[in-house]
Amino acid sequence: MTRVRKYHLALIGVAGLILVVSAVRVLTGFNDLTSSGTIGAALLLAVPIALAGLGGLWAERAGVVNIGLEGMMVLGTWFAGWGGYQWGPVGALVAGLIGGALGGLLHAIATVSFGVDHIISGVAINLLGPGITRFLSEVLYKEGTPAGEAGAGITSSPAVSGQTPEFNLPLLSAGPDLLGRLESTHWFLLSDLAGILRGVTHNVNVLVILAVLLLPLTFYVLWHTAFGLRLRSAGENPWAAESLGVNVYRIKYVAVVISGAFAGLGGVFLVFVSDKYVEGQTQGRGFIGLAAMIFGNWRPGGLAAGSALFGYANGLQLRSAPAVNTFFLFGAVLLLVYLGLQIRRLLSADRPAELAAPGPRQYTLMGVAALGAVFLFWLWLTIDQLPNDFIFITPHVLTLLVLLVASQRLRMPKADGVSYRRGEQH
Repeated sequence: MTRVRKYHLALIGVAGLILVVSAVRVLTGFNDLTSSGTIGAALLLAVPIALAGLGGLWAERAGVVNIGLEGMMVLGTWFAGWGGYQWGPVGALVAGLIGGALGGLLHAIATVSFGVDHIISGVAINLLGPGITRFLSEVLYKEGTPAGEAGAGITSSPAVSGQTPEFNLPLLSAGPDLLGRLESTHWFLLSDLAGILRGVTHNVNVLVILAVLLLPLTFYVLWHTAFGLRLRSAGENPWAAESLGVNVYRIKYVAVVISGAFAGLGGVFLVFVSDKYVEGQTQGRGFIGLAAMIFGNWRPGGLAAGSALFGYANGLQLRSAPAVNTFFLFGAVLLLVYLGLQIRRLLSADRPAELAAPGPRQYTLMGVAALGAVFLFWLWLTIDQLPNDFIFITPHVLTLLVLLVASQRLRMPKADGVSYRRGEQH
C-alpha cells in the first residue's frame, strides 16, 4: 500500500484551495481574485515576509528568540539603498546582507554572550534600527553632500544605479501569451490556473527566485546535514548538545547572524522594488514574517504557506479593494468544508463508542464553525464595501486570526528563549 506523505496532503490541500477560490470568483464576479496581476503582486509582497520569517526560523531553531527582525530589516533597507547608490544592484545586495547581519550580531552578543533577555534585546534592536538609519541619513544624505545632489533626502536615498534583473521563466512564459489568453476567458478553474501560472512566471525579480530557492535549501541544511542537527540540538537541549562536544555558543552566533542576514535580504528586496531606500518602507513586515514563521510551526514549508497567505491578502487589497469583501464568503466556504469533514469523520467512525459519543469539545467546535459560516455569509451579503481603514489593516487582522487558529497545534523548540551558560545544567 502506498504511504500518504505530508507533501501529498499538502498538494491535495492546495488543489482544494484553488477549487474553492475559483468557485468564489465565479460566484462573486471579482476576477482579480486569481488574476496574474494579483498573483504577481502577492508574490512580490510575500518575498520580504518569507525572508524575514526565514531569518526568525534560523535563530529560533538554535534557541534564540528573534523579535528584532523588523529592526534588522530596516538596517538592510538603509544599507541596500546606500550600497545600491554607490555600486549598483550587486552592491545593494552585499551591503543589505551586511547591514542585517550586523543587527543579528548585536542580538547574538546581547543574548548569547551577556545573557540579556531575548525579548528585551529584540525590542531594543527594533528601536535602534530606525534610529541608526535616521542618524546615518542625516549625516550622509543632507544637503550639500554628493548623495544629496543625486536626489537623496533625510528620509530617502538616491536611486539604485543600474537595473535589477528580471526574468520570464522558460516554457510557460515563452512564445505567444497563451496563459494570458486563457486567463481572459474567465472560465472556471482553467482561467484561475492560467492566472496563477502567469503571475509566478512573468517578470520575476531575481531575488524572488533566490528567496524561493532558499526555502528548500534551509530545509536541507537544517534537517539533512550534521551542521543542521547540531543547530537544532542547540535549540532543543543545549546542555545535551554540549555534552556531545557541540560548541553551542558558536552555533548560536552563526544562526543569529544568518538570521539577521536573511532579514537584511528582505530589506534589499524592498529597495529593489522601490528602486531606493525610503524611511518606513518595511511597514511591519518583520513582525508579519515572525507571525508567518510561528504559523508554519518553525518549518520552511509552513513558513512559505503563511507568507503566501499574508502576501495574497495584501496584494488583493492593493489590486482591488472591493474584492477584500470576498474574504467573508471565502471564510464561510472554508468553515463549511471543515464542518463537512468533521461530520463525515463522525459518520465513518469505526468504533461505535466514538460514533455515539463524539465528545463535547468536538460538538462545540462544529457549532462554532457552523455559526461562523452563517455569520460570514451574512456579512458578505449585507456589506457592499468595507471602510478604507479596515481594508488597510486586513493583512494584520488576518495575521492575528491565523495565529489564533494555528496556536492550537504549535510546537516551538524546547530551549527557545532559554538562557544558556556553558557547564550549567538547566
